[in-house]
Amino acid sequence: MYTVTLNKNVADWNTSFNLQYSRQTYWDIRKTDYYTVSVNRYFNVFGLQGVAVGLSASRSKYLGRDNDSAYLRISVPLGTGTASYSGSMSNDRYVNMAGYTDTFNDGLDSYSLNAGLNSGGGLTSQRQINAYYSHRSPLANLSANIASLQKGYTSFGVSASGGATITGKGAALHAGGMSGGTRLLVDTDGVGGVPVDGGQVVTNRWGTGVVTDISSYYRNTTSVDLKRLPDDVEATRSVVESALTEGAIGYRKFSVLKGKRLFAILRLADGSQPPFGASVTSEKGRELGMVADEGLAWLSGVTPGETLSVNWDGKTQCQVNVPETAISDQQLLLPCTPQK
Repeated sequence: MYTVTLNKNVADWNTSFNLQYSRQTYWDIRKTDYYTVSVNRYFNVFGLQGVAVGLSASRSKYLGRDNDSAYLRISVPLGTGTASYSGSMSNDRYVNMAGYTDTFNDGLDSYSLNAGLNSGGGLTSQRQINAYYSHRSPLANLSANIASLQKGYTSFGVSASGGATITGKGAALHAGGMSGGTRLLVDTDGVGGVPVDGGQVVTNRWGTGVVTDISSYYRNTTSVDLKRLPDDVEATRSVVESALTEGAIGYRKFSVLKGKRLFAILRLADGSQPPFGASVTSEKGRELGMVADEGLAWLSGVTPGETLSVNWDGKTQCQVNVPETAISDQQLLLPCTPQK
């Protein structure tokens, strides 16, 4: 078998042309010739952007007999989705379908609905309908589909795909991926429930998750989804980059704080305030904020009841006890007492 193809793209018309000829031969049967011509065009009309029209026609010749077919497809952006129509003809049998496809939940969910009619060719007309739905969760990719042809068949299917990645840096269940595929283990500093990669990944209770849509040998950028962060979580380093070889499992760590956000005024025992730029750290040594003018400090990731350290001149100078009943939307006056 051999194939000859000619393609031409006319940018000024937003149109492409394709012409193809194929010949198929076997040692024990006669040759079959295939001819196909197609045209595709994109344009804007009546305020609609990106309307697409495709038309193709084909003919096969075998034993001196011609078998002709034609196909037309029109897609129109409608709302957040796309409405479409397709019509085909083959052996005097016509199939007309109309449908709508859309995504929601920031692209994590998608669906399509199609309905149509088969007619002609000396056969009974048949209505048909099909629908498809998919959802990408942090643990699995889920999908369901149903199709029905009048006086023909009805089919229904569901699928789920996912996996587990276990490394010395941590382990997590995840959606998608394949055995031996390139992926990235992300660490959110032990904080669970952090959305990553547009919400497609959510870290587990140990603060780990796996990103599976990683391209090998290319620089990949992975980020915390700041729009979906819980109110008591803040990412101080929300973007990481990686360039992995095929089949590698990479590791990257985000800087994430979990706790209350407090607006505090710090005062020393003599009524003065810590110097501008003094660092406020948690009991684990994480920096929660810095002191500004007049002892003002905006602190993130604070745990009620913990003791914070205020540092300047290279050492801890005093400590602050956070009240158990600290409220995020109130300004607190916190005394900073000398380190014991």
